[in-house]
Amino acid sequence: MERSVIDFVLNPGSGVSPYLQIVHQVRQALRLGLLRKGDRLPTIKAVVGELAINPNTVLKAYRELELEGLVQAKPGAGTFVLRTLADDTVSHEPLRADLLAWMDRSRQAGLDDESVEALFWTTFRSHQAGRSKEDVA
Repeated sequence: MERSVIDFVLNPGSGVSPYLQIVHQVRQALRLGLLRKGDRLPTIKAVVGELAINPNTVLKAYRELELEGLVQAKPGAGTFVLRTLADDTVSHEPLRADLLAWMDRSRQAGLDDESVEALFWTTFRSHQAGRSKEDVA
């Protein structure tokens, strides 16, 4: 059964090209199990209409995903997911609930979107750096 379950959002201030933002969003959705084998990506026309970007940008993103073996374009039918990147042994829902609760607490503490994002990423990077040091020891 075909579904289209992803809505792309572009962040012009991210420094990441629009086509790569689309690629990253598809990969994230595949990793989290939000997109599954057989799901249909939005048509190029639909993405162009929603994001007001050049059709070649979407085409480039979809082609990159196709070269990676993640999706397949079927002429006249659309672009479909071939495989997922999700780890079926991990349930994301309890972790997502914890993260949502943390985000609610950050809002109650008065943080805006950029502050929440900065806090998350600096903590994530610090944790990754700490793990790297543990791996060496």
